[in-house]
Amino acid sequence: MVSFGSKALPLRRPKHHSIVENSPFSGEDSEYKQGRRRRGMGRKSTKKQKNSNGGCASGSVPDRTLKDKKSSKKHDSAEPETSYVRKQIDPETAKYFSEIADTLEKGELDLEERSIICGNALEESSRKEVELCTDHIISHTMQALLDGCDADHLCGFLRGCTKNFARIATDRNGSHVAETAFYSLASHLLDQEWHSTIEDTLMEICQAIVQNPVDVMCNCYGSHVLRSLLCLCKGVPLNSEFHAAKSSSVLAHRLNLKGDGDHKNDAQNVHQGFPDVLEFLVSEMVKCSTPNIATLQVDQYGSLVLQTALKLLQGQDQELIQIIPVIMGCKMENAEAGNLIEITEAENIRDLVKENAFSHLMEVILEVAPDILYNEIFVKIFKDSLFGISCHHSANFAVQSLISHARSQSQIYVMSEELGPRFKDLLDMGRWGVVASLIAASQRLNAQEHECSRALVSAVTLANESPKCIVPRILLLESYFFSNDKSNWSWTSGSKVHVMGSLILQCLFKYPSGYIEPFITSLTSMESSHVLETAKDGAGARVIEAFLGSNASDKQKKKLIKKYTLHPHFYLPFLSLVSYAFPELLCSVTDRKVSTASQLLKGHFGELAMHPSGSFTVGKCFDASGVPLREAIVSDLLTVQRELSKTRHGPHLLRHLDVDGFSRQPEQWRSRQKSKLAVYKEFLAEFSSAEGDSSKRKNTPADTSKKPSQKTNIKKMRKEIDNVLMSFTASAEGSKKLKKHRIR
Repeated sequence: MVSFGSKALPLRRPKHHSIVENSPFSGEDSEYKQGRRRRGMGRKSTKKQKNSNGGCASGSVPDRTLKDKKSSKKHDSAEPETSYVRKQIDPETAKYFSEIADTLEKGELDLEERSIICGNALEESSRKEVELCTDHIISHTMQALLDGCDADHLCGFLRGCTKNFARIATDRNGSHVAETAFYSLASHLLDQEWHSTIEDTLMEICQAIVQNPVDVMCNCYGSHVLRSLLCLCKGVPLNSEFHAAKSSSVLAHRLNLKGDGDHKNDAQNVHQGFPDVLEFLVSEMVKCSTPNIATLQVDQYGSLVLQTALKLLQGQDQELIQIIPVIMGCKMENAEAGNLIEITEAENIRDLVKENAFSHLMEVILEVAPDILYNEIFVKIFKDSLFGISCHHSANFAVQSLISHARSQSQIYVMSEELGPRFKDLLDMGRWGVVASLIAASQRLNAQEHECSRALVSAVTLANESPKCIVPRILLLESYFFSNDKSNWSWTSGSKVHVMGSLILQCLFKYPSGYIEPFITSLTSMESSHVLETAKDGAGARVIEAFLGSNASDKQKKKLIKKYTLHPHFYLPFLSLVSYAFPELLCSVTDRKVSTASQLLKGHFGELAMHPSGSFTVGKCFDASGVPLREAIVSDLLTVQRELSKTRHGPHLLRHLDVDGFSRQPEQWRSRQKSKLAVYKEFLAEFSSAEGDSSKRKNTPADTSKKPSQKTNIKKMRKEIDNVLMSFTASAEGSKKLKKHRIR
């Protein structure tokens, strides 16, 4: 092998070296480890790794994590067992890789030299891959080599690991080496020239894994490597949500709080992937694991692998219909007769869903199952047992997934009839997620909305009680339902708004206004101090935003807003929230009552601007006002200009309002503002008349959809006018400075 560059190391020559002097196992071991850490190649702690992998499927309730620890106790207690004795690395090889590590660590090599050195070293690792990859020290060097070599040497190394890949993947150190190899492969896929070579290499690795997949799947390190391999075969990022979805992301999708577009962006492929390799790996992995499927169903790490595989196959109905029944423990012979789940199998699955690992797995099954399979699961397993399953601390998450992924109005009707009358019991037990999921699903499918709304009212009110108490009790959900004396419960000052209570109300305010009158009445009748506390709380603020964006009438919304215009200290934080959630309403108020707003907010704009959402309010007030109020706003900001410029949002606001220009030349600033307002007015008059003429000419229903684009055009126009005037101002000031300089 030819070396390149003065720093390049040649292939190892058969020389004798001093074991004591040069072996990395000598006294310099601690210094070597510190060098590895400085290079950012240290291992994450085992505890942290387990936490990041364990929360894949859903839920934000703490009692679930307790079950996770119990189910994985056997994995946490000791290192993964191996059925072989790892060979010791000879001192000569250890010295060679120590020298390689020192050379790479110096960082004096260019990319071509580094690539050649890495390639040479990987060739030297032939037939010693297992020993090198599983060594606590040299495994770090192997990671650096795999990260810096070319695709040819990378694939050659992996092919050399094929027979022993399971041993490497299930080792604490080797698993990091395997994942580094996969990340490096993903980067080389940007070059289409290597696509077929990498595909062949991955197929060889998959063929080796499926010989005995259960041991790898149920190993805490092997599970992580397998999930990365599955993501690589699919073409999605190796650290994507398919690997380990965040519970907050799952909950957002489940309650319709995250758009489909966002979800598609998360699932976007970074390369075309290897669909044949993925299908082979999943199908063979499930097929070879069938005798041990009962073990995989209740094993935390095996469940995570199956969850990732199912998510990556979403949309491939034929493959899923073949795989899902096997994962649930059903006999495939039944599928030929169109009967995927037998009665005895359904009973077993109802028991299994109470196991934490299988509950997570069932959530994903319900998410990706084709319609025909979902319906059979719903009818044979969950129907008439929904409440009983919902009572269990782990199984209730599967019910949440079932409800959230309902496919038809008839399914929502059955769910509502069974669970609606038990809302109070579910809330008493702390199963708020089941209630929230049903409310969100009914809104998504426009089914049983009125019934769900009435069921929730009945759950939070006692007989003959006023609806005024409804929203406060949902906002402080845990405080109310866990109180010993509900009849005498009252709002406790300083209480934090319950997250699930906030989510339930956000879902409700998406209903037609006719179905949620009691909730609207309750919110608009709340005491001023309680609404102020709600507006200051992060979860509570979302509720008010949802109400202001709901189908409630403008009169009802303004009732909530005008209630605080008489109290500046209440109005300031509330106005900030209103401007973010309902800017059109704020503009309509300030446009008609400029003098009132000036008197109300004068002296408080600086205080308001210091908060991120408050700066948005200041900008809205500025844009909706005439020159006198604009001057009042900028004058207030001058008092906090230095502090405001140090915040993240402050510089943008100061530029938008041209505070510096006002402080230097107030008269010219006023002139510029008058010019801007005049141009805005002329453009709006012409723009509005043009829109009106076109609507008269066309007069079609489709024309009503142009309102959002009109607002966007006006916003762009305002920005363009500001930029043009600012550029004129800058050029004028620049020319004045130039003249002064010439005179001097």
